[in-house]
Amino acid sequence: MTLTTLVEGLAFSEGPRWHQGRLYYSDFYRHVVEAVDVAGSVELIAEVPTQPSGLGWLPDGRLLIVSMLDRKLLVQNKDGSLAQYADLQSIATFNCNDMVVDSKGRAYVGNFGSDIDAKPVKRVPADLALVDTDGSVRVAAEALEFPNGSVITPDGKTLIVAETFAKRLTGFDIAADGSLSNRRVWADLGGHYPDGICLDSELGIWIADPVKNCVVRVLEGGEISRVIETGRPAYACALGGDDLKRLFICTGDAGAAKSSRTGRIETIDVEIASANGS
Repeated sequence: MTLTTLVEGLAFSEGPRWHQGRLYYSDFYRHVVEAVDVAGSVELIAEVPTQPSGLGWLPDGRLLIVSMLDRKLLVQNKDGSLAQYADLQSIATFNCNDMVVDSKGRAYVGNFGSDIDAKPVKRVPADLALVDTDGSVRVAAEALEFPNGSVITPDGKTLIVAETFAKRLTGFDIAADGSLSNRRVWADLGGHYPDGICLDSELGIWIADPVKNCVVRVLEGGEISRVIETGRPAYACALGGDDLKRLFICTGDAGAAKSSRTGRIETIDVEIASANGS
């Protein structure tokens, strides 16, 4: 089975989330959040000049958007306007990126740690931020090697975050107040660099690997059960579609993303449905 292009002409799409019958995603360098249905009809959701990234929803239905460059979390009000929800500058030491929001509305937000495009590169471990339901911010976990895509298990008890530079998925127990503990390696990925990730109903995690141009499904402990070659860098993925068995993959060329529009969202049907039923 081959990949099918759903959306093209993008710069650098990230943070895909299936929500109420559509796939929402951010496009960094076009500075927009958009939604697309399974037929390919695209709607502009929000414009974020400071580069949107991770997406999620509060229990009341409002959309949260990570604003990368100013290291803030925005909320979209019912009238479509955007407002600051939280300031992450006290924790994020460089651009913010992906995020996961739990059922209570608490958001866990990662950041680059340092300028990864600097020459020479000086990688700095990053702290994972926790934004509570009142908008307050605290450190959820310290010294992660580029905390990127994250998922929360359906029972709400475990958070798993991709540490891109460490080539692993790291698990935490979630306490009643959202605090994280019992840090452990959920899966050592060997040669794979995990960027965006998503969780299926059998607790397999799909990871997008922009270095090896593929998406892979990995089980706790590190067993890889399936590899899908994308032929070009894959940066993020999400499960959705009518039966929640369609895998949406954000692909593109990061090096040319600011000046080109070669980014795409591609799809392929898989056997196991999403863990999230929205």
